[in-house]
Amino acid sequence: MEPSQIAERVWPGQAATIEPLGGGITNHNFRVDLGDETFVLRIGGEDTQLLGIDRESEQAASRVAAELGLAPEVVAFLEPEGYLVTRFVEGEVGTVDVPQVGAALRRLHDGPAIPSRFDSFRVVEAYRAIAEERGVVVPPLYGWASEIARRIEEQRRGAPTLPCHNDLLNANFIAAGDRLWIVDWEYAGMGDPFFDLGNFAVNHGLDAEGERLLLESYGGSDHEALILMRFMSDFREAMWGVVQQALSTLDFDFRAYAAEHFERLQRTAAEPRFRDALG
Repeated sequence: MEPSQIAERVWPGQAATIEPLGGGITNHNFRVDLGDETFVLRIGGEDTQLLGIDRESEQAASRVAAELGLAPEVVAFLEPEGYLVTRFVEGEVGTVDVPQVGAALRRLHDGPAIPSRFDSFRVVEAYRAIAEERGVVVPPLYGWASEIARRIEEQRRGAPTLPCHNDLLNANFIAAGDRLWIVDWEYAGMGDPFFDLGNFAVNHGLDAEGERLLLESYGGSDHEALILMRFMSDFREAMWGVVQQALSTLDFDFRAYAAEHFERLQRTAAEPRFRDALG
């Protein structure tokens, strides 16, 4: 369905100006100007349910995050397609302040439950199965990485299950003065909070001091858990790149994306501090 047709469903009879927004390698996003108000329309990519995305859960998580002051207001959710309309927020995309992020993640993790589950250990297995079913060759490093993941899972067994974002890429942060917005809640779910912390740390290249600042502002002290979950973040991201080779119609080199993250998790696993944390 064309964005103009979707806008007509949300704002019948009102003239809207619609233009594509950059960023995103799963969905199509559009800016919608209507009078003196501006919105964002998200149209999900094809077969995204195979990536573990449930659009009903996404909008529910987005509403919880908005109530916490972490995400833009949800204006409309169109069923059955799952189109999501939120307020457009001004700011600098990709600009982050580590202590501000730590405080925001604490607020999220202490917030209301959301109606979905995210388990990075099961996600990588599901992505492997889908890729193989659709004829995509799973890189040989998968077997090595899955054995390390098994050992990490043993250590994280019993970790609290809290509401998490699970996709803290640079482009999902918008800084507006002293306000930090987090967008793109499609992978949000109840899970291990240290996946969020490790995910942010590895995606933003935090060094040991940056990780210390993150944990200090978050109010946590389990540095070993953060180090271990950095590995799981890249394992999930690598396998996301593998499964997208079978699913996505977007013009993006998912093979190179997967290879980049497999290389990065190898570097993580080679660090003495990771070997010490793994035991």
